[in-house]
Amino acid sequence: MEKPFLKSRCLKVIYKGICRPILKYFVGVQYPDCSFLKDEKQFVIIANHNSHLDTLSLLTSLPGDILWKVRPVAAQDYFGNTKLKAKLSNFFINTLLINRRPKKEDGKSNAIEKMVEAIDEGYSLILFPEGSRGEPEQLSAASLLTLNTAEKRLVLGRR
Repeated sequence: MEKPFLKSRCLKVIYKGICRPILKYFVGVQYPDCSFLKDEKQFVIIANHNSHLDTLSLLTSLPGDILWKVRPVAAQDYFGNTKLKAKLSNFFINTLLINRRPKKEDGKSNAIEKMVEAIDEGYSLILFPEGSRGEPEQLSAASLLTLNTAEKRLVLGRR
C-alpha cells in the first residue's frame, strides 16, 4: 500500500499538532505511549463509544506516521449522508463508511465485508461495535462478537 503524501501530512498536522495539545491541556486527556504500534503491520482497536471525543482521542494517541492507514469505522447514514460530508470525513478522519441498515440489492453494503476488505488492503481499524454511546467500562456482546471476528481475520486469516 502506497502512503498518500498529502493526506498523511494533513492527518499528522491535524491530530498531532492541533488536536492532541487541545485535548491534553484543555480537556485533560492522558496519553499512553502507543509508539509500539509503529512496529505492527496492522491492528484493530475495539472501543466503547462514550463520548463525541472518542474517535478524536484515539486518533490523537496514535503515532503520527501511521494515521493514514488507520480507518475509524463510521455510519454511512451520518458521516456519508451528503457527498461533501463523505469527502470531508474521508479526508480528515479517514473513515471507512458502512451501511448500518444494508439492503440485499446494495451488493457490497455488508459492514463485515467492507471491514474485511479494508483489512485485506492493509488498513488498521477503529471499531465502536455498539454504534452509539454505551456504558463506560462495559464491553457489550456486540463488542465481543466484533473482537472474535477481527481476531480470526488478523491472526488466523493472514495470507
